[in-house]
Amino acid sequence: MSMTIEQQQQQLRRKLEYSGIADTRVLDAIEHTPRHLFVPQHSVEMAYEDTALSIGLGQTISQPYIVALMTEALALTGHETILEIGTGSGYQTAVLAQLAGTVFTIERLAELSTAAQGRLGSLGIENVEFHNGDGSLGLPACAPFDSIIVTAAAPDIPPPLVEQLTDSGRLVIPVGDEFSQTLELIHLQDGMMTGKKLCSCRFVKLVGDAAWKNEE
Repeated sequence: MSMTIEQQQQQLRRKLEYSGIADTRVLDAIEHTPRHLFVPQHSVEMAYEDTALSIGLGQTISQPYIVALMTEALALTGHETILEIGTGSGYQTAVLAQLAGTVFTIERLAELSTAAQGRLGSLGIENVEFHNGDGSLGLPACAPFDSIIVTAAAPDIPPPLVEQLTDSGRLVIPVGDEFSQTLELIHLQDGMMTGKKLCSCRFVKLVGDAAWKNEE
């Protein structure tokens, strides 16, 4: 007999706990986010598998473990102002919205941004502000941010993003080439920047003036 959505969500939570995710707020947010609403219809049966899935236009919805790991690394307490680079389907956005004060999210592809805005609106999520543009440049008009999370890989850490962090801000970003990347946590403290490698990963390219150019 097939499992209900609720049972699949609970099973996913257990998998994440087994994989080392310990922040109960992050686990709660992922368990209560209806991931099946953020994937294409033909992928609904795989929505709660711990795997990345295509959402069209050459983009993906990240593996739940990676979403949990990146979110946990931000150490959110509930009041922060967050910038998300790469709205995609809006799944990571929905998770962040449950854990922070305000989420600003920017997406290069307008079609994805519009669809994500509709999904989050239908779920009653109101603390997200959507933007369309070059995420590698951040969102200077709305800076500074307590945390920045980047859901696409850059060849190096884009300087505009570091500049838009608060003094104690955190940046989580995959860095590397098209085939091999490392998920990194950057922490600013008293003007000093420290880095920590979280895991190996593979994301789509972050396309923009401060990352991969369109022709690369």
